[in-house]
Amino acid sequence: MRLVSRLFSFLSFVLAVVALATVSAVAAPKKTDAQIDEQKNALKKLEVDLAKKREELAVLETEEKGVLNTISLLDQNLNRTRSYLSALSKNEDMLQDAVKQLVLDIDSLDHKIKDRKRAMRKRIRNLYVHGRSSDAEILFDLLTKNGNPEREVYWVHHLLNRDHEDVETLRSLVAERTQKQQAQEKNLAELTRLRSRKAVEERSLVAQMNGQSRVLNSLKQDKALQRMALKEFERNQKTMLALLKKLEERRKREIEEAKKAEAARLAALKKKEREAEKKRQAEKKREAEKSRQSETAKKTVQALPFKGPKCMPMEGPIISEYGLQEHPVLHIMTRNLGVEIRGKRGGRIRAAAAGTVAMVSEIDGRGPSVIIEHEDGTYTVYGHMKAIHVQEGKSVKKCEEIGEVGDIASLNGIKLYFQVSEGTQTVDPLQWLKQK
Repeated sequence: MRLVSRLFSFLSFVLAVVALATVSAVAAPKKTDAQIDEQKNALKKLEVDLAKKREELAVLETEEKGVLNTISLLDQNLNRTRSYLSALSKNEDMLQDAVKQLVLDIDSLDHKIKDRKRAMRKRIRNLYVHGRSSDAEILFDLLTKNGNPEREVYWVHHLLNRDHEDVETLRSLVAERTQKQQAQEKNLAELTRLRSRKAVEERSLVAQMNGQSRVLNSLKQDKALQRMALKEFERNQKTMLALLKKLEERRKREIEEAKKAEAARLAALKKKEREAEKKRQAEKKREAEKSRQSETAKKTVQALPFKGPKCMPMEGPIISEYGLQEHPVLHIMTRNLGVEIRGKRGGRIRAAAAGTVAMVSEIDGRGPSVIIEHEDGTYTVYGHMKAIHVQEGKSVKKCEEIGEVGDIASLNGIKLYFQVSEGTQTVDPLQWLKQK
C-alpha cells in the first residue's frame, strides 16, 4: 500500500504541472541570427558614412567653395545614397523572409501544442474514469512477478516517467513558440522602421538628383561659372605637373649625389692603388674591381628606356581619354593629362609596372592618390582611390594590388584616374601600356 500511495502522489504532481504548462511558458534563451546581425552592422556603417558626407555638403553650402568641389561632393552623396538604398532593400528582403519563416514555424508549433494538449486531456480523462489504481496495479505486478529484472525495471521507469516527459515536451513547445513570437514581433518592428527609412531616402535621392541637375544646368548656362570651373581644372592640372616636377628633380638630385659618391669612391680607390703600386697582384685585383664598379656607375647614371610587359591598372571601360576633349560633366574643352577608367566600389587597383612608391598623398582634383616611380624615370599616377594599401618607399611588383577605387574628388561616379609621365612630360597611358 505504501507503493500505491507514492504512485498517487507522483500522478498528482504530474497533473498539477500539466495544468500549469497549459497556461504559461518558460522563457527560452534568445537566439541570434548571425546573417541579419551582419547586415545590420553593415547598414550602420553606411549610415555613419552617409551622415558624415551630408555634413560636409551642408558646410559647403555655407562657404565659398570651388565649382568642381561642389559637383564632386554632390556626386559622392548621390552614390552613397544609392548604396544605402540598396542595403536597405537587401535588409528588407532578408527580414521579410525571416518573418515568413517564423510564421510557418509558429503555425507548426501551434499544431503540435494542440495535439499534445489533446493527448494530455485524454490522459486526464482516463485517470478520472478509471481511477489511479490501474497504474498502481501495473507497477505492483511488474515489481512482484517473476521475470527478467532488467526488463521489469525498464517498464517501471517508463511508466513513472511517461507523464513527466509529456509535460516537459509541452512546456518546451510553448516556450519555443513564445520565443519565435517575440522574434517575429521584433523583426516586424524592424521591418516597419526600415520601410519608413527607405521611403525617406528615396525622397532624398530624388531631391539630390534634382539638386545636382540644377547645378549642372546652371554651369551650362552661366559663362562665369564655366570660366571658374575651367580655372579650377587647370589649377589642378598644374598642381599635378608641379608634383611630378618635384619628384623628377628629386630623382635627378639622387643621381647627381650617386655620381659624386662614385667619383669620391674612385678617387679614394686610385689613392690606395698608388700606395700599393709595388704589389702587382693586389693591383690587378683593384683594377678589376675598379672596372666592374665603373660599369655599375654608368648603369646607375644612364637612364635606359623602360621595357617589359605592363599591366592594366584596373578592369573597366575607358570613359575619358588622354589629350584635348570635351569634359563629360563640365561640357567645356579641357586637356586631360591621363585617362579615366570606370570602376565599381571597392574594385582592385594594380601597379601597371614594377617600381617604387614615390608618393602617397591627397591631390587636388584627384583625391587620395599614389605615384609610382619606375626604373627609367617614368611615373604612373593612380587617383580617386577609396583605400591605399602601400606606403612611400615600398617596392611594388607588376600587377601588385596597391588599393581600391572610389569616387573621392570625382565629378562623375566611381572611377580610376590613371596618368603616365616620362619625367615631367605626360604621354598617352593607353599607348604606353601597349609598349613592349
